Amino acid sequence: MNHNPARTIAGLQLKKSLGQHFLHDENVCRKIVDQVTLSPGMRLLEIGPGGGAITKYLIQLQDIDYKAIEIDTEKVDYLQKAYPQLKGKIITQDILKADIPFDSRFSVIGNFPYNISSPILFKILEWEPLVDEVIGMFQKEVALRIAAGPGSKTYGILSVLMQAFFKVTYLLDVHENCFTPPPKVKSGVLRFETSHNRFDIADKRRFIILVKAAFNQRRKTLRNALKSTVPAEMLSGPLMDKRAEQLAVADFVDLYRQLILSGKYDQQEITL
Repeated sequence: MNHNPARTIAGLQLKKSLGQHFLHDENVCRKIVDQVTLSPGMRLLEIGPGGGAITKYLIQLQDIDYKAIEIDTEKVDYLQKAYPQLKGKIITQDILKADIPFDSRFSVIGNFPYNISSPILFKILEWEPLVDEVIGMFQKEVALRIAAGPGSKTYGILSVLMQAFFKVTYLLDVHENCFTPPPKVKSGVLRFETSHNRFDIADKRRFIILVKAAFNQRRKTLRNALKSTVPAEMLSGPLMDKRAEQLAVADFVDLYRQLILSGKYDQQEITL
């Protein structure tokens, strides 16, 4: 069977179902690894090492406790043969079903598969109390959306949620020609630095439900978008005349606190 060379690298077959594109530009690989805030003895998780584009640089870092999560067994076998020091450090599992990999504070890095980049961020939000920093590559459009501020058409659920718990910085563009095969979109790298829950959000699940409900009908005012989620007496006031995209993160936190204090917050699940 002849493999299309555009779909293989180092003899490895790219799997479209896993959204695989191999980053081959060594300068970009080094730039991404250089973004990691290093500290002695730090713990670092790489999500989706694939063919090892940045892995080979990460394992050269001194005095770090490195682990990786990779679902593709072919890539795991390759990495362990190419880099024997990775033996016992790769968790072969679906990141979306994985348990937290460390029992103390850690950082995360990855060229995230674009088809599951949003669910990966929700997973990181689950782990947020122990996450110091995330360096992640996304589809550029998604990266800009996450980093967007209020008043922007691209400002949305992940903008609010990630900015509520992290300081979000857009770091650099990555051209499609840096990948094999080239994706049809440009890419961007973000940094998320923990804010140590600066807003003291105690019930993260309810905060997420509120934000999702507000943006679920983003063209409507909050009064209409939230009427099935919050008690009727909470639907008055000038804030309710605004649309979700007009609210700063702090406004969502204020609204969340009012709802928690009301004691009548509907706990129904709201899906994207």
